[in-house]
Amino acid sequence: MAQFHFVEDYEKFVSQLVKTYPIDEAMAMAVGGNFEHTGRVETNLLLHAGLCDGMKVFDLGCGSGRLAVSLSKSGINLQYMGTDVVQALLDYAKSKTPSHFEFKRHLDISIPAADASIDIACAFSVFTHLLHYETYLYLEDMRRALKPGGLIVFSFLEFAEKGHWHVFESTVDAQRVKQVGHLNTFIERNAIQAWAEHLKLEVVQFIDGGTPVLDGAPLGQATVILQRPVEGRG
Repeated sequence: MAQFHFVEDYEKFVSQLVKTYPIDEAMAMAVGGNFEHTGRVETNLLLHAGLCDGMKVFDLGCGSGRLAVSLSKSGINLQYMGTDVVQALLDYAKSKTPSHFEFKRHLDISIPAADASIDIACAFSVFTHLLHYETYLYLEDMRRALKPGGLIVFSFLEFAEKGHWHVFESTVDAQRVKQVGHLNTFIERNAIQAWAEHLKLEVVQFIDGGTPVLDGAPLGQATVILQRPVEGRG
């Protein structure tokens, strides 16, 4: 099977970080830094979306456990599964979270979960590094794995948000000197709305990157909440 571009990109990226920095610093840098702070913001976004006791959460691209660690400290009784393409990140996340939290290396563009088994599927800073058709395929399989009424929460970059321009500008600068690292992808809201329509998902809410959530800090990236309709509605 051919290896997807993002597998090789991130294996190389994480390997270099681990060789260069102390392990905790490397694992934080692997997910963009601000490990604890961003984990809390992501948790607030899930709470805002409707996360509560007894739910099953699927975390696509869980990395070194930024969200998982925060969820484990939240006091919420939940089931959790996180997947990533880099085993070193998963091993670190496992070492920092409760034993019942599950972590799995998964290289296919799919969700390793049964039909209608997940309450919330999330992807923070994941689709920002994928091609659009890859994102669509992930969303398609997330919908399959969602319970009726279940939610998808994911972050994205958009040109309409001025605070995101620096990401595009830095990518352009890197291309000029032939030093582009991993892919940075922008997704406009009309694309997300079109995907949702074709996948029979309802757009619940868009949240601007600069908008604080639950009296906390903003994420920086924009976020969307999608819902699989309950039976009889779609």
